Formats: sequence, C-alpha cells, structure tokens
Amino acid sequence: MRTLHLATAALLSLGAAVPAAGAAEPVPRDGLYLTVSGAGDTWTRGVRLECTPGPGGHHPYATESCTALHAAGGDPDALEGQPYRCTDEQDPVTATAHGTFEGRTVNWRRTFPNACTLESATGDVFRF
Repeated sequence: MRTLHLATAALLSLGAAVPAAGAAEPVPRDGLYLTVSGAGDTWTRGVRLECTPGPGGHHPYATESCTALHAAGGDPDALEGQPYRCTDEQDPVTATAHGTFEGRTVNWRRTFPNACTLESATGDVFRF
C-alpha cells in the first residue's frame, strides 16, 4: 500500500492525472491515418480522421467521412462513394487507411486509375 501511495505522489508531482479508484478510464479516440499519393509516390498528402467518440482530426469533411465509414462498417472497400462518370485518363493514385475504427484495426491500400475514380468510389473519405 505504501508503494502505491509513493507512486501516486510521484505522478502527482510530475503533473500527471491519476484516476480515482473506480473511476472510468478515458475513452481512447479511434483514428485513421488516410493518405493519397501519386504515381511512383511523386507526391503524397494525408490527414488523420477520428470518428469515436465523435468526428475529429484534421479532415475537412470529418462528419461526412465518419458517417460514410460507419455505414460501411469501417471497410473502405464497402464505401458507397458518390458515383459519377470519370474519364479514362491513366494517372494512378494510391489511397491508404491505417489505424483503428470502432476498435478494429484497419490496414487498407488500393490504387485507382485516377483521382476522379478514387473520389467516385470513396466519396468524402479521401477528399482532402
């Protein structure tokens, strides 16, 4: 018991928060690191998207993206997207999603013929 008190005192002296006995642990935020890169990795852009407990991160369409991912069960391949016609231009882009969604690990990567087909297939999720 003395060791517990000493450890608590040491943490408090460092400014660390110590949960009270029986207190609920903070809910960790799920998060996905989303990236899009050009052919041959000539360029890359990325953002963090957080959906649990609520939309957050640095994604410009966080609310819409989280809604779409919830509907898809967290599977980027199951996103409804926003289908529209795209040209047959071959300028490949690769999208990735890594992290956790609703407590499940996500490691996803897919190459699309061009940015239009990526956005058509994934909607707001990779629109950043």
